Amino acid sequence: MEYRKLPHGNEHIGVLGLGMGGIQGSSDSEIEQVVRKAIENGINFFDLCGGGKNVYSPFGKAIQGSREKIYVQMHFGAVYNSKGEYGWSRKFDEIKKTVDWELNTLKTDYIDFGFLHCVDEEEDFDKLVSIGVFDYLKELKKQGVVRHIGFSSHTPSVANRILDTGEIDMMMFSINPAYDFEKGDEYGKGTVSERFSLLRRCEAEGVGISVMKPFFAGKLLSGSTSPFGTELSRYQCLQYALDRPGVLTAVPGVRNLADLDALIGFGDAPAEERDYSVIGTFSAEKIAGNCVYCNHCQPCPAGIDIGLVNKYYDLAQVGDKLAAGHYEKLSVKADACLSCGHCDSRCPFSVKQQDRMKEIAEYFGKNQ
Repeated sequence: MEYRKLPHGNEHIGVLGLGMGGIQGSSDSEIEQVVRKAIENGINFFDLCGGGKNVYSPFGKAIQGSREKIYVQMHFGAVYNSKGEYGWSRKFDEIKKTVDWELNTLKTDYIDFGFLHCVDEEEDFDKLVSIGVFDYLKELKKQGVVRHIGFSSHTPSVANRILDTGEIDMMMFSINPAYDFEKGDEYGKGTVSERFSLLRRCEAEGVGISVMKPFFAGKLLSGSTSPFGTELSRYQCLQYALDRPGVLTAVPGVRNLADLDALIGFGDAPAEERDYSVIGTFSAEKIAGNCVYCNHCQPCPAGIDIGLVNKYYDLAQVGDKLAAGHYEKLSVKADACLSCGHCDSRCPFSVKQQDRMKEIAEYFGKNQ
């Protein structure tokens, strides 16, 4: 398992996390087995949103003895009705009551990531502020009950507004090729440039990203349901999400042990099983000419890490003050380009990397 450090903290989070949104149909015993097996296989990040009320008790039992080894993402605004079914609320007392119940049921006295839940509209954020939920989160952070404040959203414009508060350590955002290339559903909000700019902003400002919906609700896993007419594997979707700027972990949902087993081999999978460059053949009209850091152009005869060089350049241009320093630490920089054409011939997104390397070398040369 690869672990990535939260920029605004000391937590090291596994790149493969786990969501509890689809497991409520399983027995208590299987839910507990899934969580224990996930932890045994190095998964240390869990999102509890969207599951039924019945998930909490077995989840709490499974993490006893491992609580300090894992990180839990809990949503202020996710609530449950009398039947235990998930819903969401914008009533302060109802939200507070649910959070208190969650802490008690999980037998824990702190929340690693306290999230404003599902803030997709400007009015959602205004409401959470006006009823005092945002201030409540900030007060809980002062008390140490909440370690980090975050939010979940599908909307770049709203996400940017929340980031403007300066209070955010983590954002949960929907990332998959269907959404990123405007082939998704009503949750795939924002243009290609708006979505990519948001992710770059998060990396530049040290806000970590946990990814929801990496499989587009499973639709990308079958050619008959994929909006591109071509299936992708779980590993391709996960690697795609993890290669986006700012992303710390992908958090797919599971229904049972079989689903978990289908995921846990990701870290040991060979590069060819995680190679998602095929998306260049069916999304070219949206992404052509833009590097997505897939490194399908490798190996570079000059030894340049072309994807990383491009990422540092893009981050520097959106104001990341550390990007230039990271670039300077590279043992092989853009100016080593041989103009051999190898990268241009292999790029699935038609990026003119030879020209790009000259542009990047000149940019960093002027800004040293």
